[in-house]
Amino acid sequence: MTPAQSLLREATGLNLSKSVVDRAIKNRMAQTAVSDPDAYLKQMTPAEMTALVELVVVPESWFYRDAQAFAAMSEFLRARLAADPARLLRVLSIPCAGGEEPYTIAMVLTDAGIPPDHFMVDAFDISPTCVARAQSGIYGRNAFRAQDLAFRDLHFTSAGDGDYRVKDDIRKQVRFKQGNLLEFDLAARAGYYDVVFCRNLLIYFDKPTTRAAIAKLRALLADDGQLFAGYAEVPSFCANGFTPLQYNQAFGLLKETAAPPRPSARPAHAPRAALKAPPGAARRTASPPSLPPASAALARGRAAPAARPAAAPTPTPAIGANLLADARRLADLGDVKAAEKHCRDHLAHHPESAEAYFILGLLNELTSKPKMAEDYWKRCIYLQPDHYEALCHLALLAEANNDASGAAALKARAARIYKRQQAS
Repeated sequence: MTPAQSLLREATGLNLSKSVVDRAIKNRMAQTAVSDPDAYLKQMTPAEMTALVELVVVPESWFYRDAQAFAAMSEFLRARLAADPARLLRVLSIPCAGGEEPYTIAMVLTDAGIPPDHFMVDAFDISPTCVARAQSGIYGRNAFRAQDLAFRDLHFTSAGDGDYRVKDDIRKQVRFKQGNLLEFDLAARAGYYDVVFCRNLLIYFDKPTTRAAIAKLRALLADDGQLFAGYAEVPSFCANGFTPLQYNQAFGLLKETAAPPRPSARPAHAPRAALKAPPGAARRTASPPSLPPASAALARGRAAPAARPAAAPTPTPAIGANLLADARRLADLGDVKAAEKHCRDHLAHHPESAEAYFILGLLNELTSKPKMAEDYWKRCIYLQPDHYEALCHLALLAEANNDASGAAALKARAARIYKRQQAS
């Protein structure tokens, strides 16, 4: 690592490539009329560091990006307010880039009928330029990528030249501030937020910095709160004290110490629409089914809830019922043997069922058989190479086995698959 990379890493926590850092320094040297790189680094001031950081951060975002996360948040916070009508709901967006995410949060909660005096959104970014842009509330066409732009007509006014400005009632719900997550003072904010959005930040960190960042986020989040991450970051959170939230394509997480959410009557893979999001943005991708509720324990190999007592036996599946659906349900109830039997019965008729092997992998992880779980997940991705969840679980196992390069390759593969699914 070069001195310049080390300097930027110490200031930001970002694990930046030599080419990115060299390009940024060359740009700043030209603007400051400094010809020697060593002299430039020795003369570094806080103001110059801020200018340099501006050249290496990636403030790419848009409104209603990955809309299922906002749907899950809205459903959770509406239930929270219904249980305590006097409550002030607090949401954190970090990094907030140019403000698209925190403004989306405010629009979603407003559309969900939550009164403005009952929620507040805090938004932080390391880049002062991003914060200033967000505070202006003015956005060009690139920030509006949904097929249905009804939200723009509702929450924006024309700013001329094809730009749009966020209306004041939404703007006043968001408090923007420049800040670095790794430098947060937690004294006054421990357990402060009901919901935290931290998406696509950890992908720039090395493993120790990732652990430090997750520890900060865990401290900021209420014990029964929800955190939303980028799709490629879920394994890192699961390896550091979080478990998956059962809401398809939301990439939400819970603290491992948190009580599991109350079961819903609807299937975990078919969330109810909980916001007036643009139909194009909220459209579900052709991805594998979401992790079963039991996977909150399975993700780190913890013990799942014990089987129900004999007084309340597991109902016998109806003849002709979907064996895999029943296998998931039985796994959720802690009946591992019955769930395994259903998977094997299904495989007897469908020997190339990737999903059956995936569930068998979950069941073997639950019973502390990581090697067998790994074998089943490898069979799963052999049969279905784009099985995102199996790849994520294999990445977790690789990290647990200190196989950093293998884990990184699996995460990158999962990320590529998700991107292709989003584009299709």
